[in-house]
Amino acid sequence: MAVTIRKWVTFVEEILEEGGKPLARPLRRAAVAVIVRNPYAGSNPDDLTELIDLGEYLGDELMRRCQEALGTPVEAYGKGGIVGERGEVEHIAAVLHPKFGAPTRGRVGGVSILPSVKKRAAMGASLDIPVHHIKAMLVRSHFDAIEIRVPDAPAADELLLALAVSDGGRPHARVGGLRAEDAVGEDGLR
Repeated sequence: MAVTIRKWVTFVEEILEEGGKPLARPLRRAAVAVIVRNPYAGSNPDDLTELIDLGEYLGDELMRRCQEALGTPVEAYGKGGIVGERGEVEHIAAVLHPKFGAPTRGRVGGVSILPSVKKRAAMGASLDIPVHHIKAMLVRSHFDAIEIRVPDAPAADELLLALAVSDGGRPHARVGGLRAEDAVGEDGLR
């Protein structure tokens, strides 16, 4: 079995105003999705090595593409996936958890874990990818989500895998907590 990539999709947004107030600086957010054939569609073997190994490659490549699309330093990140109808949620977990995180964090000097979301859905389903600060997950200003949707994916035998990044926190964040500039970034929490 080989994992075949059908396509890459890139999303970029630049937010200039929120709630009727301009931002001090534009907030850039980007996400990159990849659509791959699920080699385990219609089956549920115990050994998911092919997808686990794919995670290492995709962690690096998705972050590389996100950095290129964002064009500014990454401050927040998150990951997610949708499995088509003939797959199981564990197929997404196999890609996103064992080997995906290390190369993703390595590209941006991240310390905190990548928040994630997984679900089974039909073509065109939306995915709300949670994001938080790359150094300290307790920086509340960076608790957010980036929504993506690919109209023709995933097919029943495909996986949609995505990484989302931002160059800052929510616009006009003011609910307190640890500030980004005070984050130590040693344990991924503070």
